[in-house]
Amino acid sequence: MASNGAVRFTEEQEALVLKSWAIMKNDSANIGHRFFLKIFEVAPSARQLFSFLRDSDVPLEKNPKLKTHAMSVFVMTCEAAAQLRKTGTVTVKDTTLKRLGNTHFKNGVRDAHFEVAKFALLETIKESVPASMWSPEMKGAWGEAYDQLVAAIKQGMMPAAL
Repeated sequence: MASNGAVRFTEEQEALVLKSWAIMKNDSANIGHRFFLKIFEVAPSARQLFSFLRDSDVPLEKNPKLKTHAMSVFVMTCEAAAQLRKTGTVTVKDTTLKRLGNTHFKNGVRDAHFEVAKFALLETIKESVPASMWSPEMKGAWGEAYDQLVAAIKQGMMPAAL
């Protein structure tokens, strides 16, 4: 999965991601939860992609499994973004990427779902950092980091070559 220098993540983008992640890190459980609530606000049908939500009567705001899942996804996304330039590639273990790819594929996740999640992520970060910090450059930095993580997950969604 290592890239051949194709990472288009600049020093400036890295600095913006690190600066904002430092602010969000201590509240990552709540921010991650808001990120997922925003996904379901934009695309209510996305609930069907999560086995632990399909038959649940628990409101999304109170669902403990959603809170746990949301925090782990948000932290993994942010940690991968924070290390992208230093490592030159998405730093999520290959086994994790394969598992993520397989899970996303099995659950029917498609490009449109990744786009909704990207929109929700950017909106959530925008709401979570001081207004004076949010900028088109920061949006671009997080967008690029997210796109690279999704590209790595999609690699894991591909059937293994024979």
